[in-house]
Amino acid sequence: MARRTQTLVVASVLALVLGIAGLWLPVPFVTLAPGPVTDTLGSVKGVTLIDIEGRQTYPTSGKLELTTVEETPRLNLLGALEDWVDGDRAVVPRELIEPPGSSQEQIQQENTQAMLDSQDQATAAALTELGIESTGTSVVVVSVPADSPATGKLSPGDVVTEVNGTPVHSQAELREEISKAKPGDDIKIAFRHGSTASSSPNGGGTSTTAVITTRAAPDDASRPIIGITTTEKRSYPFTVRIRISDVGGPSAGLMFALGIIDLLTPGQLTGGRIIAGTGTIDATGKVGPIGGIQQKILGARGSGATVFLVPADNCTDAKKTAPSGLTLVKVDKLSGAFDALKKLGGPQQSSIPTC
Repeated sequence: MARRTQTLVVASVLALVLGIAGLWLPVPFVTLAPGPVTDTLGSVKGVTLIDIEGRQTYPTSGKLELTTVEETPRLNLLGALEDWVDGDRAVVPRELIEPPGSSQEQIQQENTQAMLDSQDQATAAALTELGIESTGTSVVVVSVPADSPATGKLSPGDVVTEVNGTPVHSQAELREEISKAKPGDDIKIAFRHGSTASSSPNGGGTSTTAVITTRAAPDDASRPIIGITTTEKRSYPFTVRIRISDVGGPSAGLMFALGIIDLLTPGQLTGGRIIAGTGTIDATGKVGPIGGIQQKILGARGSGATVFLVPADNCTDAKKTAPSGLTLVKVDKLSGAFDALKKLGGPQQSSIPTC
């Protein structure tokens, strides 16, 4: 009997120890929490987020805040349970945030690329809304991995202008010209290099060339690559620079576009208010849905915002979280957001679409 009791005690202790230890084991979930907000009309560490050169800008007040979500990607069971009961946080499967088979480096690179693309799309959408036409496009280097054939020859910010003497103005043209070679062939790349190369409408920076030996693509041994990531940048009669770090993904596009419009038009688009929002945007001004809408709304609440611009497809989830005193404006196009902000506080405010 004593032996049976002893066995039960030992087994119970082991079960308790294993149970406690299990709380510290990693689980395949990610926590989403309200992240910091940033005023697109302001500056961070002395750096103006939207800088416009060569065109008259106008003073404004209030704020147009982009909202973010903070991720805690490496959770243990205890942390996941604590976050699950926290009303300001969401616990979601990791595969929704980190696609299976993707490394942290790949995810970071993709988020950086998406942010850069969204900045160009936001600029295009804003200037199109104002009736300002693009003067052309260029191919800008975003990143050059350490093991790339282009390492030491091309740098982020360089503008690729020719491949083997043939001008290129788009990513499609760049790929087409490189594809004419074979893996292992040398190709001559002409590019503009310098701090103004990717932002000047007149082709700033120093023009130079580099000979790069192609290699086979990882997914196709017959396809040559030079191992760089690029984006397309539109040129305009003046320069628009968006400068922000530590934010990835495309969801700030709408707020960047509105910030550009506010700076280029007389008056105050915000009416002196704190306006927050989110949403992807394309060059035509179409606003798309984003992830983490509820956490972004909570972040906006903490910043003192009174209006939140919500992509139309996110309205259902947004309404579940919206606190009192925060008006949710439904947006599907940049023109709609622009029109809604102009009506705020006026006799036509009741006609603004809300969630």
